[in-house]
Amino acid sequence: MEISWFGHACFQLRGKNVNVVTDPFSPQQPSSSEDTARLLSKINASIVTISHPHPGHNYVQAVGGNPRVVRGPGEYEISDVLITGIASYHDNKRGQEHGRNTIYVIHMDDLVICHLGDLGHTLHEEQLEEVADADVLLLPIGGQHTINAAQAAEIISQVEPRIAIPMHYHSASEEGLDPLNKFCREMGIEAVSPQPKLSVTRANLPAEMQIVVLTAK
Repeated sequence: MEISWFGHACFQLRGKNVNVVTDPFSPQQPSSSEDTARLLSKINASIVTISHPHPGHNYVQAVGGNPRVVRGPGEYEISDVLITGIASYHDNKRGQEHGRNTIYVIHMDDLVICHLGDLGHTLHEEQLEEVADADVLLLPIGGQHTINAAQAAEIISQVEPRIAIPMHYHSASEEGLDPLNKFCREMGIEAVSPQPKLSVTRANLPAEMQIVVLTAK
């Protein structure tokens, strides 16, 4: 599987036979650009997952192909991909401030990928049971409507994935969010050099948990 990041919470999971895109954003989003929009439109996605109905996460029309769209909790089996949507909240007040969020656990190419969307709280016991098998965890770290760097580090210790990939953090285009180096400090690691994409298989998963930072396309 090849994992690429388009910025914000939008990833492409390119498997042997299936292309999955998570949380596509509109061209009007601060994290977007004409080049990003053009790249998304060229992807022939099989599946698009939407964590919640905000413009930065549900702009399905940005994605090429004729994808099946998954919105909300439940179990979905599409093109040999098993997806479980898990109910959660966009804040730590049971959705009273920003509404609901869906966590997705995606079984694909012998790997388990978990995308936390705009999760606003640490995981409750029943949610943790659903995501405990995740090999790769895609998680927000920036605070401001999502978990912050410290909460992200706590969730990583809860889930114990083999690979964790941060998203939704401070960059030149996303002012106000926590920066990546704050997350690295919380994890007790040196700054991580970004890479353009991650190629991962069941056979090459690291033995110990590894933080991978991707460059937004």
